[in-house]
Amino acid sequence: MSQHDSTDDTGTRGRPHTEDSYGIPASSQGLLPWGFVEETLAADRSYWVTTVRPDGQPHVRPTWGVCVDGTFHCGGGEKTRWVRNLASDPAIVVHRESADEVVIVEGQARRIDEETAEADLLERLDAAYERKYGVDHGTPFFAVEPSVVFAWRDYPDDATRWEFELENGNGDEDDTEDT
Repeated sequence: MSQHDSTDDTGTRGRPHTEDSYGIPASSQGLLPWGFVEETLAADRSYWVTTVRPDGQPHVRPTWGVCVDGTFHCGGGEKTRWVRNLASDPAIVVHRESADEVVIVEGQARRIDEETAEADLLERLDAAYERKYGVDHGTPFFAVEPSVVFAWRDYPDDATRWEFELENGNGDEDDTEDT
């Protein structure tokens, strides 16, 4: 099997890299469609977000988020630890609450506020938060631009990995084990 089985608008789809004992199939049969990622993230209420502290240590916290224009967005107060972390290092990991039906998004957080985005996008993000959570959110928001996404609902049979090219560089350049 090649490392990647297909390429489309959502990135390059294949299998996660790990040791053979995990039993991930070598064939592309059973890979999940990108729609699983989109639908699952859009339907969830809460997510786990990991950022990097200035000292290099991880910081994990639950948050809310919405999908707008095919992109996952989350946000928080300026003084929160995770938002301050993103100001110095935009690396982010988003994981849904479930450990059975998994979606993990690794990538970069792009800040969205009055200075970086059109008013129309800010209005649509606030409206999405209002519909989903019953609150106005306000800025800043962060658009999560994926470099690698993992998903499964019947591990290891459908374990799927997508790789993306980021605007500020390549996607996942490390070809070591994922899981």
